[in-house]
Amino acid sequence: MQVDITTLDQAASQSSAELPEAIFGATPRKDIMARVVHWQLSRRRSGNHKTKGMAEVSGTTKKPYKQKGTGNARQGSLRSPQFRTGGVVHGPVVRSHEYSLNKKVRRLGLISALSQKLAENKLVVLAAATSEPKTGALAKQIRALGWSSALVIDDAVDQNFLRASRNIHRLDVLPTIGANVYDILNHDVLAITTAGLEGLKARLNGRASDTPPPGTTPAGTTGEAA
Repeated sequence: MQVDITTLDQAASQSSAELPEAIFGATPRKDIMARVVHWQLSRRRSGNHKTKGMAEVSGTTKKPYKQKGTGNARQGSLRSPQFRTGGVVHGPVVRSHEYSLNKKVRRLGLISALSQKLAENKLVVLAAATSEPKTGALAKQIRALGWSSALVIDDAVDQNFLRASRNIHRLDVLPTIGANVYDILNHDVLAITTAGLEGLKARLNGRASDTPPPGTTPAGTTGEAA
């Protein structure tokens, strides 16, 4: 399928891009996308919630009072959970919420997200994502395009464009290797450069790594490859 290539300054373009039917023309699977998003958010959780158990709270180990003859219930320690200074029973502990998800499910989820954006006419192919390192100039272009929430995907993110976009609300930039279901669905418009389009084709055809290298995703995004 053919899609016209546009530019950030809305200049007329005579060229078009070919979108593979297998990647952008699939039937969106909401159940698969939900599974991938849940997997991504689970990986994001820090899991550092913690309470102290009976063996961890401070306090004496001496028996509060003798076993019999007081008329009270038997007690063995002031660290028991029934006391105000006691430990917590079955409280949360530090752990990882991450779990594994089959690569073919993650791939299908990404294809479903791309296909859904195209079906909703919210997918834009850009000739390039370049700009001066000034937020005002880029913000003016974004307002002219009518984008209230947009995700820009490029194969190699232009540093000037990234610097200019950092202070624009609801405008995020990701490299191709960091494209993921959560960020695509979390933005209204998906803008892919021609270089990013080729990178997505290579990635989804199995010619690129499915795990983004550290530090390739900007702050504020999940960064999990799907």
